[in-house]
Amino acid sequence: MLAGVNVALGVAGSIAAVKTVELAHELRREGASVRAVTTSAAEHIIHPWALEFATENPVVTEITGNVEHVELCGREGWADVLLIAPATANTVGKMAAAIDDTPVTTTATTALGADVPTVVVPAMHEPMYDHPGVLDAIDQLESWGVDFVDPRIEEGKAKIAAESDIVTELARATTEQSLAGEHVVVTSGATTESIDPIRTLSNRASGRTGRAVARACYARGADVTVVHDGPDIAWATVEQVESAAEMLAAVQAHADDADALVSAAAISDYTIEESAEKIRSGKDSHTLELEPTPKLIDTVRDEHPDLSIVGFKAETGGDQEAIVEKARALLDRAGLAFVVGNRASVMGADETEAVIVRPGSTEHVAGSKATLGAEIADELAAVLS
Repeated sequence: MLAGVNVALGVAGSIAAVKTVELAHELRREGASVRAVTTSAAEHIIHPWALEFATENPVVTEITGNVEHVELCGREGWADVLLIAPATANTVGKMAAAIDDTPVTTTATTALGADVPTVVVPAMHEPMYDHPGVLDAIDQLESWGVDFVDPRIEEGKAKIAAESDIVTELARATTEQSLAGEHVVVTSGATTESIDPIRTLSNRASGRTGRAVARACYARGADVTVVHDGPDIAWATVEQVESAAEMLAAVQAHADDADALVSAAAISDYTIEESAEKIRSGKDSHTLELEPTPKLIDTVRDEHPDLSIVGFKAETGGDQEAIVEKARALLDRAGLAFVVGNRASVMGADETEAVIVRPGSTEHVAGSKATLGAEIADELAAVLS
């Protein structure tokens, strides 16, 4: 998500500074180049040599006659974005007051004056995070366009956000905002139909592709709602559902103010009347009477004829031409913006292969699910524009 992005990483004196070596590695795995800047307090927690090893660049530990802050984050500076992670209460307050008495705050003052995108990741004890002055400082910085990655509140501490969430916010800060102002609803993963209080019917979908699409849309500026039976997502509104009926109801609840729906979930085609008690096991066979579930895309299309909808079509057999044929039939039947066709064998896999079927053309995409998510988000942005 960060290919070619230059990240200036400011490290303040929170104990969470111990996590910055792995954070720097993760930024680089995502394609970024990283140069670190530390406060003297941070050096008591993480040695500059560790950050030099992680970034493969010298670490700025003091501002000298080389005006490192300007070289990094001035108007013609090296950095595309300034990331301060972790940011202490002290650093957040100084940034809001334009106090620059550490290498990190001096670099921040320079970045804000030069309109360099700035992302701040607080980490401190929870009472410090709740201090009225700190909250006011956060509000002030946000009014200046600074983006914050909210901490995880656990064990009385405002802990540093997950690396994936930090990467996502950096991507949003450095990616063209081609979906800014758009509300995109994404369905993801599998649905589950209850047979009895213990047993269920489901499928092998992992939700990776849907989450990758949602993440790519968010990086491009969209407000994203994810409807799934999966993890909470810091940067999206999440509607937790289990069954096909619950997924349809959740999508309908958001469709009125949505600009697009990406129906990436593998929704159950059949449901069953749930037994109130466990069906007893034994030697006798049992017959389950399956009832078809309403087609989510068709239902939403009938209610919202002008909504841009992206469909997915998974097949178990046939060559690519057969997949394109099935995808195009869905495209035409429901009046979709485009359809993503693929083989069911990619469910749960790291890599994927798909074909994007448009009204007048097709495009083959192969690689990671993040790559496919980016392609779908770009295609959606072109449709909505």
